[in-house]
Amino acid sequence: MEHKIVMAGFGGQGIMVMGRLLAYAAMEEGKNVSWIPSYGVEQRGGTANCSVVVADEIIAAPIVAEPAYAIIMNRPSLDKFEPKMAEGGQLIINTSIVDREVQRKDLDVLALACNDIALELGDIRYANMVALGAFCKKTGVVKLGTLKESLKKVLSARRQNLVEINQKALEKGYELG
Repeated sequence: MEHKIVMAGFGGQGIMVMGRLLAYAAMEEGKNVSWIPSYGVEQRGGTANCSVVVADEIIAAPIVAEPAYAIIMNRPSLDKFEPKMAEGGQLIINTSIVDREVQRKDLDVLALACNDIALELGDIRYANMVALGAFCKKTGVVKLGTLKESLKKVLSARRQNLVEINQKALEKGYELG
């Protein structure tokens, strides 16, 4: 089975961390993975996206032209990736920022106010983990426990104090997924 995923939003929303965490967790589960980041012109505030492919077999092409799954954290990303989604694809949208409905009727959409949920946990910066937790529950691509444990390896040494709160954000997203 091969899962083609796109994660997209503004720079500073933790898009790359979300992608790296998913890729690392999939590797921990013995799956083949690819992770390709794409930054906009600016870092913080510009657009950023990454594609992740998780597969049981060898990945022939790491480019994700038609994603089956997408985590969309802002409106420009929805505008860009909605038309590219595979028919019947699954879309998780951060409705705290995305101010329009999905136009395509063939997509399975989970709308979550990720920023608002993260603020309830204490900081808006955990919105990405809320979205990733919901993705984990909705798709089963990786196990929640593997994601939570992988945080310790993916977050830098100076960010280890954030492991526990990020784990809580993953759990909250999983619960809502």
